[in-house]
Amino acid sequence: MIAHYLRPYAQWRINRPDPCDDGRNARAAIGLIDAATYVTQLEDGEPVIVRLALAGCFDRGHFDPGPEGERLVRFWHYDSVDGGPPDLLEALAASAEHGTRHGPREARQGHDLATLPRPRQGEVTPA
Repeated sequence: MIAHYLRPYAQWRINRPDPCDDGRNARAAIGLIDAATYVTQLEDGEPVIVRLALAGCFDRGHFDPGPEGERLVRFWHYDSVDGGPPDLLEALAASAEHGTRHGPREARQGHDLATLPRPRQGEVTPA
């Protein structure tokens, strides 16, 4: 489920070529692809997966890290290459745990995210 969540964001970055971005979109896409590959190799009982589950990230039948987690994914490796796939998952777990202490997920959905561009489902990159 997590890999399925990360892949559209990687595709979104691939589809945003910008000659002035110094390769940031490509770097972010590669970081997300690496994270998606990494997470498919983890067992359901891994501590970070358990933390995400306890924080409610799988409650809706798909992976939803909440607004803070979505922001982490959107900007993963965009400005820097610090951290690898395990660090992204740890950051997602920490942000999800932080969110559960601040009210229900529905109440945390802010209007600020409505203005951010989102990857399109099923978007295909030209060959």
